[in-house]
Amino acid sequence: MPDSIAETAERAAVADLRAFLGGAWHLERDLEDRRAATRGRLAGRAVFAPEGAVPAAALRYRETGELAFAGHRGAFYRVYLYRFPRPGRAEVAFDDGRPFHDLDLARGAWAAVHRCGADLYEGRFAATGADAWRAVWRVTGPRKDLVLTSRYRRLGTGS
Repeated sequence: MPDSIAETAERAAVADLRAFLGGAWHLERDLEDRRAATRGRLAGRAVFAPEGAVPAAALRYRETGELAFAGHRGAFYRVYLYRFPRPGRAEVAFDDGRPFHDLDLARGAWAAVHRCGADLYEGRFAATGADAWRAVWRVTGPRKDLVLTSRYRRLGTGS
């Protein structure tokens, strides 16, 4: 997969990933199903916050909003758990605790790989400023050929 983030985006080094991610973000995601020649869009919010039984050094990621894709329009949500074994690195898990991928933006960019059965998820991440970052996932498999491009922009207080 071409590293379009590395080729086109400025990178901002992130020393403390937990502090960088914490809070509320405006989220826009473009979805492309290359096999079905279908495009879609998702818009909403992503919030990284300590909550309930989440360990003090972890943040729960919760995204919500509106999805329009392949004739479907409706609400969406996704939840992950981000654990921070050291300031610049996160271990990302699904909400049920299964491991997903690592994230380290100390140099401003990161690549991750996750296998899910026969499907391969290849992620590219970049901090593009003090209040912005981007993630691109390429998903391939026997019945999948997707590109998911997410852009995050920090929401101000009271947003």
